[in-house]
Amino acid sequence: MAYYSVVYTYGPDQATQDENRPRHRAFLGQLAESGSLVASGPLVGTSPGRALLVMQGDSADALRQLLSQDPFQKLGQVEDVQVDEWNPVIGILSGK
Repeated sequence: MAYYSVVYTYGPDQATQDENRPRHRAFLGQLAESGSLVASGPLVGTSPGRALLVMQGDSADALRQLLSQDPFQKLGQVEDVQVDEWNPVIGILSGK
């Protein structure tokens, strides 16, 4: 399995996001428990709001499909999802 960086760009409806954040985080927690999600969190000071997810998967398309089940995506609160394969060459994820 390869590593991928995923960047979510959120929409402007902060009230809907606040109301549904527990469901969104529970979904991400399940991905972390399964090993698909390595780490995630908001990118501080970005406008519009964005988040970085470091994931493992077989392909970018497979991860896009998996993430399409995120409650935030189902509610239209994610305006863009950028998925790129990532090759960690230094650090704990590099395997060296």
